[in-house]
Amino acid sequence: METLQQRIFFRVATAFVICVYLAATANGMSPKRPMNVVFFLVDDLGWTDLGCYGSDFYQTPHIDQLAADGMKFTQNYSACNACSPTRGALMTGMYPARTHLTDWIPGWGKQYSQFALLPPKWKQHLEQKHTSLPEALHAAGYSTLHLGKWHLGGPGNLPEDHGFDINIGGSKRGLPASYHFPYGGAAMQWYSNLPESQRKERYLTDRLADEAVALIKLQKEKPFFMYFSFYSVHAPIQGRKDLMQKYKKLPAGKNHKNPEYAAMVQSVDEAVGRVRAQLEQSGIADQTLIVFTSDNGGVRRKTSSNAPLRGEKGQHWEGGTRVPAIVNWPGVTKPGTVCTEQVITMDFYPTILEIAGVTGNADHNKNVDGVSLVPLLKNPKVSLGREALFWHYPHYNVFVGIPYSAIRAGDYKLIKYYEDNHTELYNLANDLSEEHDLTASQPGISARLKKQLQEHLNQVGAQLPTPNPQFKTRK
Repeated sequence: METLQQRIFFRVATAFVICVYLAATANGMSPKRPMNVVFFLVDDLGWTDLGCYGSDFYQTPHIDQLAADGMKFTQNYSACNACSPTRGALMTGMYPARTHLTDWIPGWGKQYSQFALLPPKWKQHLEQKHTSLPEALHAAGYSTLHLGKWHLGGPGNLPEDHGFDINIGGSKRGLPASYHFPYGGAAMQWYSNLPESQRKERYLTDRLADEAVALIKLQKEKPFFMYFSFYSVHAPIQGRKDLMQKYKKLPAGKNHKNPEYAAMVQSVDEAVGRVRAQLEQSGIADQTLIVFTSDNGGVRRKTSSNAPLRGEKGQHWEGGTRVPAIVNWPGVTKPGTVCTEQVITMDFYPTILEIAGVTGNADHNKNVDGVSLVPLLKNPKVSLGREALFWHYPHYNVFVGIPYSAIRAGDYKLIKYYEDNHTELYNLANDLSEEHDLTASQPGISARLKKQLQEHLNQVGAQLPTPNPQFKTRK
């Protein structure tokens, strides 16, 4: 029989649980409500394009504050040197070589008769056989919100076809015709939460921020995943006029000098600040994970600088793939921490699912290449125990990019060029600018990494370029 003491204990415990529940619901949330997620992806933002990453001209106080409040990664990489593959890698957690989405859509329209190799028949959309990140979160009860650039396919393969409840601004387009209203005509006229009077004459980045703020105000009952994918700072280089005038009056930096590009960067910063402010006003900032990163390296020519990194977007050196990454997980990431572990785009897929408490699709997860960053977010000094990172780009492009594959293992990076199969080896700890090829002096390391790279390509089923029968060797 139940004793008097047991009955008293049970009633007190029950009352305590009820009080906790009522206190939680009184604050507009349910007990153990999963974390909201806001993921900022900037287009073409280079590794040094932020104040907290060393810019000597661009002003980014809100993003700098995000880094001060959370964790900054110094060796974060995009999955590819081009936009669409990285975006596909984020959505799937898989290497582009595995999904066969290996170039920006639709790729370079150049005639290939002047090139030694032909690209493979790669996927020019995100296949629906993959369980996308928003699909996994949506199945677990999340509202899923897309704003801005998509560039993973057209009708039938748009954000709403891959798990997003709302799509504002996402299409097959990779860039706007203009950042100034109406942004290039009918192709950029999309669903909006805003009245017409608030849409007109708005700079595109500001307009997307308006939409994001409006959506956050509506999120009350369910946790949400917001993918805020900027069109900025991709070409055309068009800053907001007031900000352009501001930077034209400022002294240029040693590396960064372009006032119009600086204006574009600041507009991105202001958008991040506005979203964070609304999270605070809505009382959910402490329930919201924020991730900020870029889809590939910055553009150098007449635009910006990636120094001390070599190369730029579309190329195989560090300037093409090393990009900023900042994560703020309230109550977990310690303010102002810096992590030097090597991480990559695909890692955010399992990271977000783990933080959200979502299992995802078991069959899909078997092929996820990313590794959860949760241990690093708790302690930036731990090791993920990963042997290497890989890149595969069997294409040519307008940035003088050429078909290659690469591996980063520890301090060493090996690049394999497919035109003649030669390799280059760099020690990034001692040679961040990749100026000294160690292939001849370190044959053992070169051979080991080349073998490891080939094993990876075989394992993921990477497509390779093929000899071009129309190509005639120049004499």
